[in-house]
Amino acid sequence: MDQQLLIIAGLGVVCFAALAFVLLAPTQKDKSNKRLASINGPGAARGGGTSNAATEAQNKERRRKLAETLEQLDSQAKDLKKKKRVSLTQQLEQAGLTATPKHFYIGSVIAAFAFAFIGLISGQKLWITGLLFLIGGFGFPRWVVSFLKKRRQKKFVNDFSNAIDVIVRGVKSGLPVNECLKIIARESPKPVCDEFHMLTEGIRIGMTMEQSLARMYERMPLQEVNFFGIVLMIQQKTGGNLAEALGNLAHVLRSRKLMEGKIKALSAEAKASAMIIGSLPFLVMGAVKMASPDYLTPLFATRTGNFILIGAGMWMMTGILVMKKMTQIKV
Repeated sequence: MDQQLLIIAGLGVVCFAALAFVLLAPTQKDKSNKRLASINGPGAARGGGTSNAATEAQNKERRRKLAETLEQLDSQAKDLKKKKRVSLTQQLEQAGLTATPKHFYIGSVIAAFAFAFIGLISGQKLWITGLLFLIGGFGFPRWVVSFLKKRRQKKFVNDFSNAIDVIVRGVKSGLPVNECLKIIARESPKPVCDEFHMLTEGIRIGMTMEQSLARMYERMPLQEVNFFGIVLMIQQKTGGNLAEALGNLAHVLRSRKLMEGKIKALSAEAKASAMIIGSLPFLVMGAVKMASPDYLTPLFATRTGNFILIGAGMWMMTGILVMKKMTQIKV
């Protein structure tokens, strides 16, 4: 009996030990996982660390290049701002004229004599004729150049966003940037095609993209052109999605144009009021002249009246300029 109890107790201990071994001992899969972890763990950790370090180094290098590019573009913009005096050749180029400064001066002399001739045949006084001579020689030609320059810049801004869309679609379809620029130079309306033609010609003869864009900004000194150059230079030096960047730029330019239209609509009433107020003295003078022709004669026949007219004209011009400045809002 005692022997049977001992045998049963021994078998129970063996069964309990076997059960405990099965439940508590690690499985073969766990052993395999642990062995793989022991073998691959340090290497994998080192590999992951190397990958993260490489990615961080690339991001750091890209940020450094981006900072250098922005600093360089900022210095170029400051240099252009310091050059407040634009040469006559650049003014003619910005106006889209092929004339040289020599032709401009010849035209100024012709305009001066034409204005003086108008003063002589109309029977004006000598000082008025001399004033017309100065206006025709120094004021009128430069006003014409300024008018042509502003009109050309306005046309360029109206079509510039469409030209950027051409680059966006071309880049998305797989065309290189230079080919997209050539398409704009061939198919866009003037003056956009002229500017992009000179841009592509500069690249073709060996100038870098940066130099060509700087020349384009000199010919067309607009914020839109500056933004375009910044986007291209950043993409060229740091990489990135050019189509997305230019698409955002086109959206910003259209938003600026829309905002400018809203500002013109909101300031139309103030401009109309300024025009009415500015025309009132001339209308009143014409009405008085018709009602009583001799009433205003002393203003034109006497020296005191002439000084009064000059002073009134100066004050009138000052008021017009102030009202124009008040109603002019730049986007």
